[in-house]
Amino acid sequence: MFESDRTPVVVRATDPILHNGVCMALRTRDDVRVVDGDPADPDLVALLVADRLDEAMSRLLSALHHQGFTRIVLVAGEVDDNEILNAVEHGVCAVARRADAGPEVLVRLIKAAAAGEGALPPDVLGRLLNRVSRLQRQVLQPRGLHLGGMSNRETEVLRLVASGYSTQEIADQLCYSQRTVKSILHDVTNRFQLRNRSHAVAYALREGLI
Repeated sequence: MFESDRTPVVVRATDPILHNGVCMALRTRDDVRVVDGDPADPDLVALLVADRLDEAMSRLLSALHHQGFTRIVLVAGEVDDNEILNAVEHGVCAVARRADAGPEVLVRLIKAAAAGEGALPPDVLGRLLNRVSRLQRQVLQPRGLHLGGMSNRETEVLRLVASGYSTQEIADQLCYSQRTVKSILHDVTNRFQLRNRSHAVAYALREGLI
């Protein structure tokens, strides 16, 4: 395999024994290459290995995030749902338990991260999806909200904007005043820091809200 075909990976660990062990395992593979790394390299993946998601790991993760790494794989001895959510907010896109992380798994996660994909242990993913479903069902739906933070009324207005209706036509369709329609659009663009109604429509489409 050509050098350019091997996925570059930077290894960081909370102790040198972990670091050396992972580097040795990856250097036996011909589909990845361990490098010192420049976070400006768009193909570069950071692999962070820790016993658990403790303060030392959090410091390493924050350092990688601030250095500009956007594709981070986390391998930890213990993984807690809330800690994983925090890790994802700091750029982690793939997670595995150390007990499951042999060379084959490490390479698969590195390749997934390089391709912009994500991966979580199945049991963790299942619990997180259940939490999201429960949030939608018990908290948001009774209030007429979606996960994206928009109300049914807001998504209806944006759906009509996306269909090319004017402010007056939207007001007529929904039995609102023009002032109410403009107020709804103003609230949406301000809350999500959007530039205009076209940007608001694009945002709602991307988030699957309309």
